[in-house]
Amino acid sequence: MTPTNVTTLGNTVQDFGAVARTFHWLTALLILTAFPLGFIAEKWPMANETELATKVALFSLHKTLGVAAFLVALLRILWALTQPKPAPLHPDRRAETLVADIVHWALYLSLMLVPLTGWVHHAATTGFAPIWWPFGQGLPFVPQDETVSAVAGALHGVFIWILLAAIVLHVAGALKHHLIDRDATLRRMLRGGFVAAPATAARHGLAPALAAVLIYVAASAGALALMRQDNVMTALGPVETGWQVEDGTLAITIRQMGAEVTGSFESWTAAITFDETLIDGSHGRADVQVAIESLRLGSVTAQAMGADFFDAANHPTARFEADILPDGPDGDSYVARGTLDLRGVTVPVDLPFTLRIDGDRAEMEGALTLDRMAFGIGASQPAEGTLGHAVVVDVTLTATRTD
Repeated sequence: MTPTNVTTLGNTVQDFGAVARTFHWLTALLILTAFPLGFIAEKWPMANETELATKVALFSLHKTLGVAAFLVALLRILWALTQPKPAPLHPDRRAETLVADIVHWALYLSLMLVPLTGWVHHAATTGFAPIWWPFGQGLPFVPQDETVSAVAGALHGVFIWILLAAIVLHVAGALKHHLIDRDATLRRMLRGGFVAAPATAARHGLAPALAAVLIYVAASAGALALMRQDNVMTALGPVETGWQVEDGTLAITIRQMGAEVTGSFESWTAAITFDETLIDGSHGRADVQVAIESLRLGSVTAQAMGADFFDAANHPTARFEADILPDGPDGDSYVARGTLDLRGVTVPVDLPFTLRIDGDRAEMEGALTLDRMAFGIGASQPAEGTLGHAVVVDVTLTATRTD
């Protein structure tokens, strides 16, 4: 076997071509840049407007590099499938070759699935830090849905660790070949054209690919189990009520960095007394309690629970107590007038709503706008360009008469 000194675009039995090498090092550059950026962005504080703007920029750069890494990795894999696989330099070391092939397949899967799950998480949620490109923020067939977002986020977090492990093993193997075996494994990916290898090309084996897939299947199951465990929240106890809520939504919309972010509380109770006949100027009373930690607010859910915002650790519930009063001549229009106790601050609140009753079934729709600053939420970020003061609350529910 005579080493070749000719560099080709495509792979040969003995060597990687210039295209494969370019894809390899471009992918490595993108991943090794995006990885620490994501970690730094996650840990970056957001106590004021300057820190928040920096955090947004870091996340946007991380996401943009991730999308670029996904597209480059896709092209790299498609190219690899059309090319011969250079023969291993030590075909007699079967166990070592098998482990190397599994690591390579795990890397290929990681290069696709890590950025893809991050991209799906971004497309399925609302929040800050857009991808810096002109093709929009969504993905075909990916709805804006909290469940889809949560699943993609959980998978993304676990898959990152597989990618990190595969990178560590891949680099360790390359250094072992270069420093201990002193063979041309690393050199043929750096420069090419300097390799003496067996004349028979290696095959893309099925067993290593299946092993890598099984690693990801197991990791996916673990990620979903962790997600279910993390989503366990303190349930609010049952309430005595004249109208049992069968279905409903308690949603909020904020404006952050010029973009609307909408979310909803998944756990809340409503004790309602209501009579169509006015009694002492009132139709009844409502007592609504909300589990703050049940809020799902797109990509900023975790930040919203922090001490500077809802401070869920110290104020786990909010409570709205109000009298139900007529609101104008329209018989379907009412106002719930009372107080909202949120984050340890009590503020007078009016919730206008419409109510349609058909026998023992009622449908209600209402909305109001709160000032977050009145409750000290995000007090360190007073600029509306960073975080709007207005918080729009939308309430819908269907209830059945129980008394």
